[in-house]
Amino acid sequence: MKVKKFSKFNFNNQDLGYKDYLVLLASFVLLIGSAFFVYKFSNHYSYTLHDSLGTFGQVLATISIILLSIQVAFLVYLFYNFFKYKPSVVAKDEQLPFVSVIVPAYNEGRLVYDTLHSLAQSDYPKDKLEILSYDDGSKDDTWQWMQKAYEELSDQVKIFQQPQNKGKRHALYRGFHDASGDVFVTVDSDSIVQGDTLRQLVSPFVADPLCGAVGGNVLVLNTQEGIIPKMLNVSFVFSFEFVRSAQSNLKTVLCTPGALAAYKKDAVMPVLEQWINQTFMGVASDIGEDRSMTNYILKQGYHVLFQKNAYVLTNTPLHFKGLYKMFIRWERSNVRENIQMSKFAFTNFRKGSTTGARVLLLNQWLKVLLAYPLTISMLFFLIAFPIQSITTALVGILLFSSIQVLFYANKYNIKNSLWAYTYSIFYTFALFWITPYAIATASRSGWLTRELPQQK
Repeated sequence: MKVKKFSKFNFNNQDLGYKDYLVLLASFVLLIGSAFFVYKFSNHYSYTLHDSLGTFGQVLATISIILLSIQVAFLVYLFYNFFKYKPSVVAKDEQLPFVSVIVPAYNEGRLVYDTLHSLAQSDYPKDKLEILSYDDGSKDDTWQWMQKAYEELSDQVKIFQQPQNKGKRHALYRGFHDASGDVFVTVDSDSIVQGDTLRQLVSPFVADPLCGAVGGNVLVLNTQEGIIPKMLNVSFVFSFEFVRSAQSNLKTVLCTPGALAAYKKDAVMPVLEQWINQTFMGVASDIGEDRSMTNYILKQGYHVLFQKNAYVLTNTPLHFKGLYKMFIRWERSNVRENIQMSKFAFTNFRKGSTTGARVLLLNQWLKVLLAYPLTISMLFFLIAFPIQSITTALVGILLFSSIQVLFYANKYNIKNSLWAYTYSIFYTFALFWITPYAIATASRSGWLTRELPQQK
């Protein structure tokens, strides 16, 4: 049985249950109530704060205002580049290169079967496409599902089994060596692609000879299964369709996502041994393989682009524990790869302007370096002025999250755009500790979200 094809309209108009509406309503009431509270008592609290802050508090307040101004300026910079971005025109059959799609899988069960079927349904020329999938020593029935897919798609899919679990990077490494294509496409084994995704994803290589890698547009597959995926979907839309569009205009997408990315073979093979043997503080790197490969390709002077119309749907965590583990892994990778990128970003690593790449990196470092000062500042104001701090934070969420709401509503629909408010509240008060913790534990390895087999 093959998976059903999907459309952009369907997966961005998911149904909402009464619990969803209650959560959205509560978020909206909380934000509007805080705005009214701040407006009503602004004069009273401004006098109270001025008299009570002291030297230390005033310094923290001044620093916070300066940092806020920098972030607003950076946001304006992103908007400028976003409006200049245009996706590459879809290439014709005769222009398309031979592509090898590599799908590593570990404890994915039925999901990998659906992934392979969605790839086989692609409208990419069959004589220019090979699909390779690797079971990385799974402890569940992933291999059985891969065998089932192979039985049904044997003329289109090749499957391989690693003798033991060595991590996603090693599975990809084997795939890069086995692949015959001029372009390597990596797809996570819990993801589904549209019929034209591969064609869209590869087209920038045809349009730009200096293109070394392309990132796809990642959206959430399991939005009907919980509130967390619904919130993440709105966050993903802003992160990819806005932020990466702006980065792409600067020829410097910082991370080609593991869920869907394409790499020019000539850009991968010269750095493959460095990539597989990469270490951090003497320990082999087994996380952040996507941003690491992006860095190696940028360092060679290639452009790294984003193709907005190359859609992939991927599964996200359903519960808080899985979510914070995923974020910790991402932030640890950011710390490591910021260091790696800093080694070449301030050199003439490619022809043309490199200013955009440096601005993007500096903003990444700003978030890392100020993680502890901002956390200390937040806790100080929260303890000293709890009501004012919480209400002010909520007003800030209302203002800045409205940018995401308007962006999503303009692209898709108003109803689901409101999850941006809920997500910002959730992240601010429940996940603020992620970056400081990830910095302190940046040397630790481990995938975190794939340590145990998933339930069938």
